[in-house]
Amino acid sequence: MPVGRCLRQLCQCGRAVYGSRGRTGGWRSLSGTRVPDVTPWGTAAPTRRVHRGLGDLYEDVSVQRHLQQLMEQQRHLSRTLERASLSESHRKTLIKKHTELLPVANVFRSIEETLKELEEVLSLLYGSAGTKDEDTQLTQLLKEEEAQISQKILNLKKDLIKALVPTDPLDSSNVLLEVVSGRTTGGDICQQFTREMFDMYQGFASYKNWDFEVYNYTPAEYGGLHHAAVRIAGENVYRHLKHEGGTHRVQRIPEVGLSSRMQRIHTGTMTVIILPQPVEFDVSIDPKDLRIDTFRSRGAGGQSVNTTDSAVRIVHLPTGLTAECQQTRSQLQNRDTAMRVLRARLYQSMMGKETEQRHTARKQQVGTRSQSERIRTYNFSQDRVTDHRTGYVTRDIKEFMRGREALDDLISDVLACAEREALLEVVESSSSSSLKPPECQ
Repeated sequence: MPVGRCLRQLCQCGRAVYGSRGRTGGWRSLSGTRVPDVTPWGTAAPTRRVHRGLGDLYEDVSVQRHLQQLMEQQRHLSRTLERASLSESHRKTLIKKHTELLPVANVFRSIEETLKELEEVLSLLYGSAGTKDEDTQLTQLLKEEEAQISQKILNLKKDLIKALVPTDPLDSSNVLLEVVSGRTTGGDICQQFTREMFDMYQGFASYKNWDFEVYNYTPAEYGGLHHAAVRIAGENVYRHLKHEGGTHRVQRIPEVGLSSRMQRIHTGTMTVIILPQPVEFDVSIDPKDLRIDTFRSRGAGGQSVNTTDSAVRIVHLPTGLTAECQQTRSQLQNRDTAMRVLRARLYQSMMGKETEQRHTARKQQVGTRSQSERIRTYNFSQDRVTDHRTGYVTRDIKEFMRGREALDDLISDVLACAEREALLEVVESSSSSSLKPPECQ
């Protein structure tokens, strides 16, 4: 079946199943563009917003054009590889490209086969003849078969779009996560919130069965936290946490501290920094560029920690980046940990410059580069958490701060919208036509 015909039928099938869509309100995409809320059943958008499925992108004309180009390229590579005159190096290059396109081609062929099945069912459904009873029974069976095949097509369509989403080579990396208290009026509000955020991510690591290793922990008064740095290791840690980086805002009536005496809603902020730690990365550091200071630990750990100059601070003079560790009584262990933190920060700095050069039209302001942007508000007085990049809202803030399913749902929602934008960016770069902003609700 021709590519264009397959695409047209697939989109028609999708429209038939989804039906009409209502439009109300609006939200801001990850790139900051305001687009309308959309619900698949024509009703008002729910308070707890979630993104439309990736499969809906199949209806975008530019995505269809991009897919046709990929299929033509895959067929051309198949024909070229049949030639015996190719050099070994050229053949390896073509085989690599051909292999990269295979997942998309395989799903596309499955869609073609399923569409043929649907054509046969529709032909029987609207062309059958017989007695009234036979017609009724056959029609019922054919309608059930049509519904099953239509659902299968929708699932395949979603799988195909997922296959088109560019992969992030750092997704499987472990991360260095830092929480830093904001410097605003009523600092105890920020410090208490920073400790709660630290506890939330520790709970999320436990929920995901990840390792949670504390590198640095600087407590504050009233049970608060100035700064902490931890290493989180496990399966696809960076994929789940890479969009958590940024400024997080809290609104609450404080229960402890100096600010609690005023009995009014206070606003504070803290910052989350996410640095990937890939298994293999090489950051060359000249020892001459380092200044290493030792000092007595001021963190938790007991008096035995504070009696020696075991804490280490390392400054990379050319960039001004610093790293410190004061978690153990061993100066050598603290120095090794601080060097690992410094390498991660230097690596992130290098990657940020390369990424900034690649992305000029559509930029994902989701924590990996724009750490200063406010991404989320935690309103304790109204029992609400709002992610400002997607408009996602969830209630029961105490449960959310436990760092379990509720946080996992929000992270999945942000990741889905980020994948939509990543795909649209690829499509945009491969086509001269303009694209609509990704529709999320």
